[in-house]
Amino acid sequence: MSEPNAKCLILSDFNAENLGALLTNCSDTPALDLLLPDFGRGLEILFVGNHPMWDEKPDYAFVWTRAEGAIKAFQKLLDGQDVKEEDLLAEVDDYAAGILNAAKKARAVFVASWTAPYYRRGLGMLDYKPGVGYTYFLTKMNLHLAEKLGAATNVFLLNAERWVQKVGTKGYSPKLWYMGKVPFSNGVFNEAVIDLKAGVRGLLGQARKLIVLDLDNTTWGGIVGDDGWENLHVGGHDPVGEAHVDFQHRVKEVTRRGIVLGISSKNEESVAMEAIEKHPEMVLRKDDFAGWRINWMDKASNIADLVKEINLGLQSVVFLDDNPTERARVREALPEVFVPEWPKNALNYAAAFQELALFDIPAINPEDRKRAEMYVAERKRSELREGADMSTWLSKLEIKAEVENLNDSNQQRTVQLLNKTNQMNLTTRRLTQEELIDWIGVEGRSLWTLKVSDKYGDYGLTGIVSVDYSEGGDTASIVDFILSCRVFGKNIEQTMLHLAVQYGRSMGAKQVRARYLETKKNKPCRTFFENSGMTREGDIFSWDVATPHPPPEFVQIIQN
Repeated sequence: MSEPNAKCLILSDFNAENLGALLTNCSDTPALDLLLPDFGRGLEILFVGNHPMWDEKPDYAFVWTRAEGAIKAFQKLLDGQDVKEEDLLAEVDDYAAGILNAAKKARAVFVASWTAPYYRRGLGMLDYKPGVGYTYFLTKMNLHLAEKLGAATNVFLLNAERWVQKVGTKGYSPKLWYMGKVPFSNGVFNEAVIDLKAGVRGLLGQARKLIVLDLDNTTWGGIVGDDGWENLHVGGHDPVGEAHVDFQHRVKEVTRRGIVLGISSKNEESVAMEAIEKHPEMVLRKDDFAGWRINWMDKASNIADLVKEINLGLQSVVFLDDNPTERARVREALPEVFVPEWPKNALNYAAAFQELALFDIPAINPEDRKRAEMYVAERKRSELREGADMSTWLSKLEIKAEVENLNDSNQQRTVQLLNKTNQMNLTTRRLTQEELIDWIGVEGRSLWTLKVSDKYGDYGLTGIVSVDYSEGGDTASIVDFILSCRVFGKNIEQTMLHLAVQYGRSMGAKQVRARYLETKKNKPCRTFFENSGMTREGDIFSWDVATPHPPPEFVQIIQN
């Protein structure tokens, strides 16, 4: 059976039926079932903590109000009355408190920032003057709201100004407002739905993780095999060259958020790599790419092979190519890969790339910023592995696993790994940071994180194992057994099982048990447990702790 759709509660001070219809009918994943209160009740539900609407147990809430509708002092300002800035911000504080209260009842809350219609000139040249202008006050309100909500890990303030800018002067409709209390056109609502769905995907760990680039006339201007690398359009006093450099900068920027790069190009590899390494204005260099397939073979086959090598799923991939025939081929052969339509004019590449709503994540941590480097290091490890047997290769890596209990510094990354890892995942349970803290607060429960490194670099926090012995008795249960694909097969799995059995022994349990819950993607976890030496009965694996679980070979365990 498929899982039920998540529920999304819309809280607004305007008629949100058009927004709700677009959200319900949007084909982008994930599907959301709509909870839409009666018109005019949105703010009431936000501020009444025990309102019956919360009994519907929404997974997500989307709060979207007009500044003058939510903040009475701002309406007074628009009416020409004198308003003290502290009174205005005090109302923003109350509004933020209602949102934070809602965040206790839903997995996440998305909030639209306040905007102003294009026709509101306000005070003209004085509109940004501190303490005077409408635009000054509106900007101050948005920034103050952002600061008040910033510490909440499950509240996200969305930039509604961009939605209005995208649509232009047709974004606001006075006619719709007076006839139906609908302030925005469907174009603005569509943009909101795109960002909301992208945010939910990010929370569910469904953001795209790998960008595969074509080279000729995509990454650079020109055909390197015909023109030579010296004559490519990259930088210089050339609009096309400047546009390609800007596009490369925008692509490189997302790698600092954890996105990985690859190449699929029909070219001679040596010629293409020479261009990447030698052209003086190339932004993307060899060490920016986790891997590549540069040959004359079918691009779809090359992408599938590259993704397998990098150890990601096809659902993680975005493919960018200027050639419509190649795009169509990859879409048909690999439907899980996202292949956007691409501008015909290279001057629009950077803008088209920045508009993609594919890479949203709920937090950026040090592991994300270093992920591209980690994959490059993995490519170098693979080169070392060629021709060596497994034991010899592992012994040369000098692997270390730094083990820590859950703490303030690793909570954010732990939750991220918990919610996005699918393959090596025993139960695939998903928790918010608050839910995880509540769970671990019960006596008898422990969770360890593993930071893994070797002589080539740091993989970061890539493993989680938790054990529940809160009810005592003979059995300690492994609840979470999660490992990033980056460290599959490096004996970290055995390290985690060793830690779990050690804990069971220390607590006086007679056995440590793991119940495997099958999903479409976690077969690698089952395979590991089948080969782990544990006793199996159906989907339950157990270890008699009378026999200590041996520490792993080739891994130095450092317990903090």
